[in-house]
Amino acid sequence: MKKYKLLLMIVLTSVTACKQPEKKMESTALLDTPIEIPISLEEHAKRLHDSIITIDTHNDIDVKNFTIDHNYTQNLDTQVNLPKMEKGGLDVSWMIVYTGQGELTPTGYQAAYANAMAKFTVIHKLCEEYAPERIELALSSKDVRRIVSNGKKVAMIGVENAYPIGTDLKNIEKFYKLGARYMSLAHNGHSQFSDSNTGELDGIWLHNGLSEMGKKAVAEMNRLGIMIDISHPSKEAIKQMIALSKAPVIASHSSARALCNHSRNLDDELLELVKQNGGVVQTVAFGAYVNEAKNDKFVKARQALYWKVGDSLGITILTRDSIQKLDDDTRKAYFAKFETVQKAAEPILNKLKSEMDLVNVSDFVDHIDYLINKLGVGHVGISSDFDGGGGVLGWNNASESLNVTLELLKRGYSDKEIAWLWGENLLRVMDEVQEVSRAQPGN
Repeated sequence: MKKYKLLLMIVLTSVTACKQPEKKMESTALLDTPIEIPISLEEHAKRLHDSIITIDTHNDIDVKNFTIDHNYTQNLDTQVNLPKMEKGGLDVSWMIVYTGQGELTPTGYQAAYANAMAKFTVIHKLCEEYAPERIELALSSKDVRRIVSNGKKVAMIGVENAYPIGTDLKNIEKFYKLGARYMSLAHNGHSQFSDSNTGELDGIWLHNGLSEMGKKAVAEMNRLGIMIDISHPSKEAIKQMIALSKAPVIASHSSARALCNHSRNLDDELLELVKQNGGVVQTVAFGAYVNEAKNDKFVKARQALYWKVGDSLGITILTRDSIQKLDDDTRKAYFAKFETVQKAAEPILNKLKSEMDLVNVSDFVDHIDYLINKLGVGHVGISSDFDGGGGVLGWNNASESLNVTLELLKRGYSDKEIAWLWGENLLRVMDEVQEVSRAQPGN
């Protein structure tokens, strides 16, 4: 394993030389012979981490955290914000314009579009009004390198679920002009463009892959230079996207299905297709997609705790399905009460965490190992899904990002390989996608 070396030159004073004239020739030779003092693995990790571009390709946002007096310039109770990025040496945060899947109706599309536009707006406000001296929006790999070299953090924009596009493909270009540089065609639920991985649960499919409009969306994303994100669509939809795309694809936040059998992960057949396509899989540190058994055990224990604390406070804890059926005002009121339960349960929950075998950084890097074995080190990257359910013990917010680098070093990865994993592979795909765009007729 390559290590940094501190070089200590032995300088002999003229006094010493006078006392030992017969050793003068030998002493002069020592001046050109450095003594190498090896540094610790931890210090190696820190120096390496600080010298490379570190990119996390999936961080969810909430517009309530982007107001003039409550935003990412402060160390909010979020997994990602500027103080945490600065502390953890995380250079690039892909901030996500996420929209949950709703009804495929004009009313549904209108509401989804408004939601997406609100998120685009607040990301621009952070970069252009609240903290332009600390963070800047990047639209290309050149932007990323320039901004990082200037000592600032980088925001990039990914669209999770093309549902807000509605039925007007011109909206894809609108989103591109607002900064979107990757987009998934579905999320949890079938969209107008693509089936979702969630169809595995009930065996019900809407398009048997991509709709005709979804196929046109792939061509339009190629034309514009938007990376196609395969993390949430169904397996058949992914296969069709890869077959149709003229450019490499990405999985912005997915792991290996062979290690954790979840429909959000990619099986070996899909991994081989990504490899042939030249794309990249951004391994995700989401407990349920890394080690389902460990994660389920903890989630059940936490839920039992919330029920117990909620009961003591006279607050009924609802299931996710029940929450989704609430209207907006009722849902907001419920979450306000639930926050009270969370705060009351926090001391007990922390004790519970210390006693349980939680999904951790080592489990996460197991997936990186597996993906590299299948794809090669040039096709694997890193993501967290922070503020969207992601985070594992040891990398539970952006301030702990160094721990991933340290774990990779412990496993024998070279400095160059770690640089590829943390960002260079993703930037390479961005460049190739934009090259395909420039080659399109009319561009």
